[in-house]
Amino acid sequence: MALAMSYTLGVLGGSGLYEMEGLSGVTEVDVDTPFGRPSDVLVKGTLDDGTTLLFLPRHGRGHRVPPHAINYRANVCALKKAGATHLVSVSAVGSMKEEIAPGHLVVPDQFIDLTKRRVTTYFEDGVAAHVPFADPTCALLAGALAAAADRAGARVHRGGTYVCMEGPQFSTRAESRVYRTWGVSVIGMTSMPEAKLAREAELPFATLALATDYDCWHDGHDAVTVDQVVATMKQNVSFAKRALVELSGRLPDPTKSVAHRALKGAVMTSPGAVTPDARARLAWLLDLPR
Repeated sequence: MALAMSYTLGVLGGSGLYEMEGLSGVTEVDVDTPFGRPSDVLVKGTLDDGTTLLFLPRHGRGHRVPPHAINYRANVCALKKAGATHLVSVSAVGSMKEEIAPGHLVVPDQFIDLTKRRVTTYFEDGVAAHVPFADPTCALLAGALAAAADRAGARVHRGGTYVCMEGPQFSTRAESRVYRTWGVSVIGMTSMPEAKLAREAELPFATLALATDYDCWHDGHDAVTVDQVVATMKQNVSFAKRALVELSGRLPDPTKSVAHRALKGAVMTSPGAVTPDARARLAWLLDLPR
């Protein structure tokens, strides 16, 4: 395995995550992309083990951007352009299982995408590609992330399905009960299309889901309120920070990931038919033959 210091950990999450102990040389990196501006400037620093950390608050500082309005393509592209070799998405979720109590962490390995308005691919308007996505997370990165959360002292659930809804409203009781019949573990609003775009960007991807509530399916559990979510989220953030520090020195070799060379053979458009605009738009990602 290559030295961890040769890796750069990209993190998408809430605005408190870059305030981590052991993060030095903190600077801001302003990255523009062919898909517009990301949610905010990137925060770049070095952890004690030498690993570079790139952090992007997906909702912008001050939580200005609701989940359905995030420029997901720009966010993932900006992290890739800035040098990220791995991508971890940290997000608040509702628990859909009794055993996943508020305050627990989950590292899911599957997703159900129920979003409606989001652009989910870099390949459109002049070039088509189809990447494999049966296993949407990198098993090596997810395993390392779960182990890191364990070392951080959190109660961690490995595996499970994350159902991603459009939001910004929470579920109705009827919706919540239907999702429960699917056997899902958690429900959230942000990991899709992050996972899809990370795969197209050939970045190993994993989600650290922070359970803040039981959604609204739980008998005797009050309907979800913002105050409830925020209170539990504050408790979880400290675990997430420590988990990322623990992960940084043990990042797996990205060339062993399912995401490595995911674009090989994926582009279906013949080279001569790729439009100049599409070629320029994807130059950060691949060198399309002429």
